[in-house]
Amino acid sequence: MQSIKTKLKVNNKQKTILAKHAGVARHAYNWGLATCIAEYKQTKKRPSAITLHKRLIAEVKSQNPWYYEVSKCAPQQALRDLERAFKNFFTVPERGFPNFKKKGKKDSFYLEGSIKILKGNYIKLPRIGIVKTYEILPSVPIKNVTISKRADDWYISFKYDYQPTPTAKKRDIIGVDVGVNTLATCSDGTKFANIKAYRQAKKRLARYQHRVSKKEPGSKNRLKAIKRLAKAHKKVADTRADTLHKLTTWLAKNHSTIVIEDLNVSGMLKNHKLASAIADCGFYEFKRQLIYKCEWYGSELIIADRFYPSSQICSDCGHQQKMPLNVRLYECENCGLKADRDFNAAMNLENYAR
Repeated sequence: MQSIKTKLKVNNKQKTILAKHAGVARHAYNWGLATCIAEYKQTKKRPSAITLHKRLIAEVKSQNPWYYEVSKCAPQQALRDLERAFKNFFTVPERGFPNFKKKGKKDSFYLEGSIKILKGNYIKLPRIGIVKTYEILPSVPIKNVTISKRADDWYISFKYDYQPTPTAKKRDIIGVDVGVNTLATCSDGTKFANIKAYRQAKKRLARYQHRVSKKEPGSKNRLKAIKRLAKAHKKVADTRADTLHKLTTWLAKNHSTIVIEDLNVSGMLKNHKLASAIADCGFYEFKRQLIYKCEWYGSELIIADRFYPSSQICSDCGHQQKMPLNVRLYECENCGLKADRDFNAAMNLENYAR
């Protein structure tokens, strides 16, 4: 399966309908959570999603006629999500107990039924009608979609059957060393600069955050300031994601075997001096994208052992020596090789595969 998420081009009427669906889904989720908590206190048992849906129809829908203005899938899926949240809590307690949803935070809802992609960038949705997107959509059958709101924009996402298509490769093996100064240094000499999206927008974000704090809570001006701040954060995330997608697509399409390091990102983030710069690179997302794109384009991904000393080994003679983080030039004490630290590591990763 391949998933796609794209922005919707909606008018004010459609925005209202989408907001109603998200509101009903949020109300059903919060009602279900409150019911589960009250039920557990009395009987020490938690009702299932099917039981909650039957009670929702009998008790809530009859008292709230606005439930009938939206698709029945939105509240039904919200109760399924609640049941999954409880199961996640019981299996992995670190995920935390389910929280009540708030308006304007991660608004989303689910639709299924008569969904059809029309010609070009139009999609037909139940109870909403024909909606336009900013991208050309693939002509594939769709069973369900999820519509979510992010920084005052609406997005639609869905999955469809996808057949991997291997591409012609330009190089057999390539080693990739990722870092803070340069996002990726490849063993063929190619370098990808680290755009440092958050660092560039840091002053602007601080200014927008200061404006939010100065506005009166609950006022319309505060809502406007919050939207402006959210859009600025969204731009940072989109810029970082765009850079990573271009890099990982180029690697997977043009190379038969890709070798990367298994970085301990959570451990690296404990270094408070470099935590912000490391988080701004998106190392985890880089690895995640490479894993599925190698499957798409018929490439092999090799992840070197976490303790493999790629930065300490000479790529020419194999001699190993200590390399402090502040030393950027590798000078071999055995054969006299002089090379950029990151390029030498990338060559060692290529040799690791060979």
